[in-house]
Amino acid sequence: MKYVNSIEAHYRKLKDSLSNEYEDLYESFSNDKLRMLFSTLHSRLVNLFDTMNERLPTRDGITAHFWADPSRELIETISITEALERSLKSSQFAFSIDDYYREKISLCNTFLSRSGGSTIPSNTDKIELYYKIPIFLPQKSIVLENQKTVKNLKLIGEGSYAQVFKYFDDFYHRTFALKRAKKDLNQKEIERFKREFQEMNNLNSPYILDVYCYNDKNQEYIMDFMDISLSDYIISKNIQLAFQEKKNLGIQIIKAFRHIHSKQLLHRDISPKNILLKLYDDVPVVKVADFGLVRTHNSSLTSVNTELKGYFNDPNLLVEGFQNYNILHETYALTRILYFVMSGKSNLNKVKPSLKAFIDKGLHIDKDLRFKSVDELNEAFHNIKKVD
Repeated sequence: MKYVNSIEAHYRKLKDSLSNEYEDLYESFSNDKLRMLFSTLHSRLVNLFDTMNERLPTRDGITAHFWADPSRELIETISITEALERSLKSSQFAFSIDDYYREKISLCNTFLSRSGGSTIPSNTDKIELYYKIPIFLPQKSIVLENQKTVKNLKLIGEGSYAQVFKYFDDFYHRTFALKRAKKDLNQKEIERFKREFQEMNNLNSPYILDVYCYNDKNQEYIMDFMDISLSDYIISKNIQLAFQEKKNLGIQIIKAFRHIHSKQLLHRDISPKNILLKLYDDVPVVKVADFGLVRTHNSSLTSVNTELKGYFNDPNLLVEGFQNYNILHETYALTRILYFVMSGKSNLNKVKPSLKAFIDKGLHIDKDLRFKSVDELNEAFHNIKKVD
């Protein structure tokens, strides 16, 4: 209730300047007044930045004057935006600000003045105006209104660093999973566990497992409950699945990793047990999980001594060293995953002719001859025909 009250309070602050001009960009938000708030704040930011652009760009050593009235209005708009973001943090209405606009807002906070106008610093570029792009983005977040709803935890999985439980939430009337770090982890392992949550929370794809609500006190987080792993699904259903059904699963997996790689990430632990499925009446939907070994640029948490865990990984990594893992190792593991989906086999004995060219390239001993990107792998996968 307090979150709805916060929306109401900010709505009343802007009641004399409400604008629905950009409301269609915020249809993913269920609250009517919140959509109107976002539309109004969006309109004010675009209009004020458009006015500021009349004074931009500024050159090296040369500043510009931004008039007093728009300076005060921009200060108020930014203040309401930031207050709204803070008040809705960790609620079902949580949102984030587009990175580019957050950067521009942060810059404005350094020079805006309430009286006499503002001095725009030198070397300030014109601001891109978002007419068809949302400034405010939904943040995957679920808050438990009653912490007592986390009860009757049932252990469903366990790894080196964490345990996974399932439970039924009385508030949302649905089953969730809860992943909890083990008590004996050192600080670096805890940081890696939390980074796994952060990386998954930052990914926005229907083929990545959704995670919610990191609890620092218990070192745990909530995530969607999935029905079955890809491993168990293929083993139990392989004979029943038609060629095109298998192909569709493979295409979903490729889409997931195309998104992961677009964020400059490497998963590094690709296996049929780390790819989960949500089963709907008409279609199984892939959800990639377990980002504990994810590699980011300049990450101090990527240990050179990390164990080679993904059992679909290139065995030559044992010699090369896991710290040298790169995109060519990732496409190797993806090739094996897609072969498993299409054939139902994890071993490479008696590869069917329809899959042989795909396998030969994806697993080539000479890494320079492998698929160099997910896009290249995707093209080859789409060309696989049922001829066996």
